[in-house]
Amino acid sequence: MDKLGLLIDALGWTLAITVVGVGGWLLQTWLRIKHGYPLDGAWGQAIYPSSDRLENIQRIVADRPSRLANEINALGIDKGGNA
Repeated sequence: MDKLGLLIDALGWTLAITVVGVGGWLLQTWLRIKHGYPLDGAWGQAIYPSSDRLENIQRIVADRPSRLANEINALGIDKGGNA
């Protein structure tokens, strides 16, 4: 076989191994979320996915902008970031 043929074969195997590895990682992450196990953070800490994040986003988007602005102003934070 020539060098180009060997290179194409090596790239094919590398691609196949990469696809299997990423697919396995995605399956493991999905199963952990589905069954309530924590995910691993960047420094190895346990991260529990929040189930109400989507509800909060839907509430913010669906509410009137003036109501959201009033809630933010009610927090009493000035422009300098002080409460």
